Amino acid sequence: MKRILTTVLMAVLSIGVFAQEQTPPPKNWFNLDPVEDKVNGISTERTYKELLAGKQSKTVLVAVIDSGIDIDHEDLKDVIWINEDEIPGNGIDDDKNGYVDDIHGWNFLGGANGNVDKETYELTREYKRLSARFENKTSKDIDRKEKEEFELWLEIKPEFERKYNEAQSQYMLFARLATDIDRYNRLFKAYLNVDKINYELVKEVKSNDAIIDMSKALMLNIWENVDETADMDELAKEFATAEKELSKDAKFRYNLELNAREIIGDDPNRLDDIGYGNNDVKGKDTDNFHGTHVAGIIAAKRDNGIGMDGVANDVRIMALRAVPDGDEYDKDVANAIRYAVDNGAKIVNMSFGKGYSPNLEYVQEAIEYANEKGVLLVHAAGNSAENTDETKNFPNDKFGKKQDWSNWLEVGASSWGGTEDNFVGSFSNYGKKSVDVFAPGVAIYSTKPDNSYEDAQGTSMASPVTAGLAAMLLSYFPDLSADQLKDIIMKSTRKLDGLKVTEPGTIDNMVDFSKLSVSGGIINAYEAVKLAQSMQMGSKN
Repeated sequence: MKRILTTVLMAVLSIGVFAQEQTPPPKNWFNLDPVEDKVNGISTERTYKELLAGKQSKTVLVAVIDSGIDIDHEDLKDVIWINEDEIPGNGIDDDKNGYVDDIHGWNFLGGANGNVDKETYELTREYKRLSARFENKTSKDIDRKEKEEFELWLEIKPEFERKYNEAQSQYMLFARLATDIDRYNRLFKAYLNVDKINYELVKEVKSNDAIIDMSKALMLNIWENVDETADMDELAKEFATAEKELSKDAKFRYNLELNAREIIGDDPNRLDDIGYGNNDVKGKDTDNFHGTHVAGIIAAKRDNGIGMDGVANDVRIMALRAVPDGDEYDKDVANAIRYAVDNGAKIVNMSFGKGYSPNLEYVQEAIEYANEKGVLLVHAAGNSAENTDETKNFPNDKFGKKQDWSNWLEVGASSWGGTEDNFVGSFSNYGKKSVDVFAPGVAIYSTKPDNSYEDAQGTSMASPVTAGLAAMLLSYFPDLSADQLKDIIMKSTRKLDGLKVTEPGTIDNMVDFSKLSVSGGIINAYEAVKLAQSMQMGSKN
């Protein structure tokens, strides 16, 4: 049983339920200063106080391509973009941009009768598409025109079938474990007549009852595999959360019969149409946690005495809903980028990614379009603890036509510091060629739907910290181009002087932090603003 339990716990660790459990940092640590506050923040507060106080700023429009945003949140409602060229609710495309009543942005996951929530992985969609053509065929049955697709099928077939089977078995096992942990937690409380149990109490239990003995063995095994000092009430809640997350893989993401796209009513492979979707950029509260959290990191109203402060103080957020609970479609990503560019966004945050991209060329064209228009794209590197120099993670400028777009920033997740194990998010992707910078992405406190707030972690959080810094720079130095923004952010990163850190995805393999990204450092607002000021002075001379 111990081997099975360990396997399941590793699956839970991979979705972040027990990851990075340490003494929590200050709620606003990502905005604090490494020297003054002793955490690996980006020095936001110090920068505003010492370098930007009294200086004039210009409002910057930042597009957030995500799961939806609670545009009525108390800490966001004042910073949400309003399309002044559109008349609300008249059913007319007043500004002639191809989208009707797009007051705050657009929802590419909507239709006349609702919105997409759960969606499959791209792996699932590709397996379904290719199996219709190549199932039961061999290389002898394939002509030269089909060779590339057939080779992709040979790659996808075993990967999908392995992951599908793992998802089903892990969910069934974990559903049983979650139920048993909850039951046995309550059983031992009653048996010992206590309000809370712990490892030592349960370890000392003596009984001839087979049920008590069995439940004791399970509970001790859980503690020994997680943490013998762990609070079992909290573990029970986290196992329930993990069960819910694992159920999504088992029931939706690898479901070959799911056709969520019919809600939208478009053809996802027809890449040249626009105007599909609807203007519901908020979506359901169960859908939009991710996008709301991301938006708050960038732009939650500063100095209003509530909630938390975003990185940028003079910004508007354009809400673009294109990322479901599952994998996004290339068509939606490309059209969301184009919408952002055409409607005035200067920075686009993209906290999403996937392992396959069947219509990558259309996304590439949209990235190049943004590049031509001088729009900076900031993208999360992903949470698979992999070296993306060697593995696939789309979109990524490693796979671009130019291999390294000057308007693209790929961001890994750093942590608040203290020990070598706490400088990098254990989940973060990395790459000396493919990841540009690291930014705070662990235990990030930000906005949550319904006027609430919560910690979350991931490169999804590191990307908006970086997008927020870019918005700060552009706000105070509005003449900066997209490539200059990228250059400043990368050149001003804080290096860690040969610090050895645990390589993500390993237990004890130590590597130089500088080897995990192109810049070798963590973004820093203070140094970035100083560099921008020096460039401004240089241009005047």
